[in-house]
Amino acid sequence: MNARERFLACMHFEPVDRALNWEMGYWASTLERWYGEGLTRHPRAPTGLGAGEAVKGEGFPWKPGEPRDYSACAAFELDKGIEKVACEYGPWPAYSAEILREDETTLDRREPDGTVVRVRKDSGSLPHPLSWPVTDRTSWEQLKSERLRLDSSGRLPADWSEQVQRYHERDWVLGIGGPMVGLFSVLRTLMGFDKLMFTLYDDPQLIREMLAHLSELWLAQFERILADTSVDYAYYWEDMSFKSGSMISPRFYREFLTPVYQRINSFLKAHGVDIILLDTDGNVWGLIPLLLEAGVTGTYPFEVRAGMNVAEVRACYPRLAMLGGIDKTALAEGKAAIDRELARVAPVIKSGGYIPACDHYVPPDVALQDFAYYRCRLAELL
Repeated sequence: MNARERFLACMHFEPVDRALNWEMGYWASTLERWYGEGLTRHPRAPTGLGAGEAVKGEGFPWKPGEPRDYSACAAFELDKGIEKVACEYGPWPAYSAEILREDETTLDRREPDGTVVRVRKDSGSLPHPLSWPVTDRTSWEQLKSERLRLDSSGRLPADWSEQVQRYHERDWVLGIGGPMVGLFSVLRTLMGFDKLMFTLYDDPQLIREMLAHLSELWLAQFERILADTSVDYAYYWEDMSFKSGSMISPRFYREFLTPVYQRINSFLKAHGVDIILLDTDGNVWGLIPLLLEAGVTGTYPFEVRAGMNVAEVRACYPRLAMLGGIDKTALAEGKAAIDRELARVAPVIKSGGYIPACDHYVPPDVALQDFAYYRCRLAELL
């Protein structure tokens, strides 16, 4: 079986020759450490990245232009990974990248989605958001008319016909969706977390109008794409959980999000896309039944330190597809800790519907020799 065939069979709980051999990604500083410890730098490996920048592995959706790992993939003979259709789902034209303030250690930068973030020049921490494009109904209406129009002009790559031909010949996994496709996450990106939470109470009609328009925009793009090519799955990026649970209550989830999810998911399934995954970090125990109600078929990355144990999840939700679930921090603790982690997930691998991998980007405190031991042992299980 090739990678695409394995993915489709696994996500449908059908027999496979073996489970997929994927990793979700690495911090740039992790790969730099490994180069110093003997990892061969692939000719296509990204360069010039800050220590805290993410390099996507085979198990995270990637599109051309984003940093992608080639070195670890080649060294550990991972399967071909996921590519996402290169479509722009958010503000378009994108905002111009602009530095608004700078000192010796930090700078304030406007991002393509319109947010302004403060970043450390050494990339030693995640960007800290300072402002967002939507502050009230007036700013929303302006954004909608200027950068969230429903037409597809410029949202697909200029070489779309060539990309479609390549998609038709694929033996790898193709996904539809992206970081700007997600109900809670996109509202948070456009408004900021605090503003979003207050607006759910103070102006629920504005939230409904925003979700209605955004879903129309995404569906218009999906319809355009699916007219030209098949895809293997769709995904939402949400990040709606933190260490102890969901950021949104079940009542608000069902009131604001469920109807929109169901509409989009019904469209996807009517167009032959029946694998629908959702990416959210943190503790998702309270979200899983809500996701299933809304038509989501699987989720990832199941962060162990946030209380997510894929063996326990499988016992409660036997038909939920899962990716991730291996404690990335255990890899730095040596062979015994790695063996314990793999023994914990081994029965889940055998149960199907599960692609084992670290539960997020591999951190820089993991030595190359420990990662190599982990990949060797995991390959034996697969």
